[in-house]
Amino acid sequence: MKRLQTAAILLLLLWAADAIAAIKLPGLVGDNMILQRAIKIPVWGWAEPGEHVLVKFKGKTYKAIASAPDGKWMVKLDQTDAGGPYEMAIKGQTDDIRIKNILVGDVWLCSGQSNMAFDFNNSRAKALYANDIAISANDHIRQVLVSRGYASAPAANCKTTGWRMASPQTLNSFSAVAYFYARNLYEQYHVPIGLINSSLGGTIAEAWTSEKGLKELPQYTNDILFLHDTIALDKKVKDYQTKVINWGKKIEETDNGNDANGNPAWAMPMVDDSQWATMPQPGFWDKNGYGTFFGSVWFRKEIEVPQAATGKDAVVILGQIDDADITYFNGQMIGKTSNRDYKREYKIPAALIKPGKNILAIRIINYSGTGGIFPADSLRFKSGETTVSLSGPWKFNQGIKMEARPGALDPKNLPTSLYNAMIAPLEPYAIKGVLWYQGEYNAHQAYAYRPLFQALINDWRAKWQQGDIPFVFVQLPNFQPVYDHPVESEWAELREAQSMALIQPNTAMAVAIDIGEAEDIHPVDKKDVGYRLSLASRRLVYGEKSLVASGPVYQSMRVDKDKIILSFETGGNDMISKNGDELKSFAIAGDDKKFVWAKAIIKHSTIEVSSPAVVHPVAVRYAWAGNPAGCNLFNKAGLPASPFRTDTWPGITITN
Repeated sequence: MKRLQTAAILLLLLWAADAIAAIKLPGLVGDNMILQRAIKIPVWGWAEPGEHVLVKFKGKTYKAIASAPDGKWMVKLDQTDAGGPYEMAIKGQTDDIRIKNILVGDVWLCSGQSNMAFDFNNSRAKALYANDIAISANDHIRQVLVSRGYASAPAANCKTTGWRMASPQTLNSFSAVAYFYARNLYEQYHVPIGLINSSLGGTIAEAWTSEKGLKELPQYTNDILFLHDTIALDKKVKDYQTKVINWGKKIEETDNGNDANGNPAWAMPMVDDSQWATMPQPGFWDKNGYGTFFGSVWFRKEIEVPQAATGKDAVVILGQIDDADITYFNGQMIGKTSNRDYKREYKIPAALIKPGKNILAIRIINYSGTGGIFPADSLRFKSGETTVSLSGPWKFNQGIKMEARPGALDPKNLPTSLYNAMIAPLEPYAIKGVLWYQGEYNAHQAYAYRPLFQALINDWRAKWQQGDIPFVFVQLPNFQPVYDHPVESEWAELREAQSMALIQPNTAMAVAIDIGEAEDIHPVDKKDVGYRLSLASRRLVYGEKSLVASGPVYQSMRVDKDKIILSFETGGNDMISKNGDELKSFAIAGDDKKFVWAKAIIKHSTIEVSSPAVVHPVAVRYAWAGNPAGCNLFNKAGLPASPFRTDTWPGITITN
């Protein structure tokens, strides 16, 4: 019995010693990390309060004592030049942690929503950048991916993947924009580049900003208080989930397109759809005169498949659908997607395809707002070398009309929630600057984004306490349908709000108005975005002041009789029409505020804009649309002008 008691006591003592002495490190500190050169480098962690911690790096020892009550300790390493690899030793009461393969270079915090999170695991990116992936091995470019989530209060630590070196085996998890940015910088300066990838799709800027950072924007106060009330939040989330489940059950039980057993009767080839309505082209039903309603609608299309296209798998390419879809081919489901932002491309097994008549059926579920198929000419059936267009008339019929689905309650998009979970734990890891690609989810509140985005920039700078950290961001690319007449646009207003942030010191913007995609909110061209971000940083951050890093920038206007003369900052690089054609996407208006397309002529560093339809012009807009097709004002360096307007007339998001 005494032996058993002694053994138990020894085990307890060993466990207690381990609990007391164990040093815990933040998710950013570990093997293969890159530290920021040329400034003091914070290194921190947690231990038993009062415990002495020694950190050894490059022949020097730094001392710290874990403070009460949380046991946090910190040292600041002397600034050092780029180089490595190095090792670091961290010693506590009994711990002796060795961190290996450390480099010193430049560290960039890469954040935002899905276009920053967009990685090489994307099928289109894999195909387009196959060669870039194959030659990507470079242990001087490294990324650490921050675990994605939200929190009600600032977290002390976060999980990460650990630092990974760029290679064909690891690039799948790298942000594509950030990787191409890093590669361009490395090729220019041969300095190690570290990427902290803290990004999450479908997110809003206020969620990435701290409570203190939003202090001057009281419209977010109630939501912040709600986030803090975790009991109320959890209850509301559960209530919302129950309502959504019940809404989904009701639509399944009452959809006229399903039979009594819930099977998709209207997907079957033998269904008589001769009495269904006909839509001349696939599109949104409210835009085709059928009003706005929620619930389910069935679309059907007869496809003539030639003999040569049978006997092998095919794909059907449908683009975006608002909101969810289940797609059938000859009565068999071939795919489904619940997010309107994703393009649909579904594989059709060879066994389902027959020569001659085939039936494609799509059951669309509309949660709220507009519903239907995004208009596009690229919808098609493809089998090998055979392509069959899906343009032209489609049959459609209402499955069930319902009330709108309960509005979304997404905790990750409550103000401060992402800052708390994915930014606060990174402080104060020393960085060179910030890359930011976000704004899509704030487009409906463009006027509110003006102070919000600048508040975020100032907030992060205050948290890092490194002065005016460089903040380099992407202006939203072209997206959405093309219009043949001047329009108001949420996305144009959001781009304007982004450009207004350039008033803040040490900021730069990469324009992407020519490299987006009409039908995909996630354009695959991330190489050009990364290149333009690197140009902006080379000039702003790395001191290449003579480098042309942006296209023409609108400065001022004056009226000259029936013309408006626009002046630009060109950086000494002549303005051109990219394709040699007449300048496009310029619109002009008089006091009636009715814009018409205008003729625009380059004259040195000015552009003369006019239209015979506007005798007394007062305002000009350029590339003012979600997708301003043909906008071709560039400079000789191949960089596009940013969209702009000379007026300050209220826009469509002014009330938000």
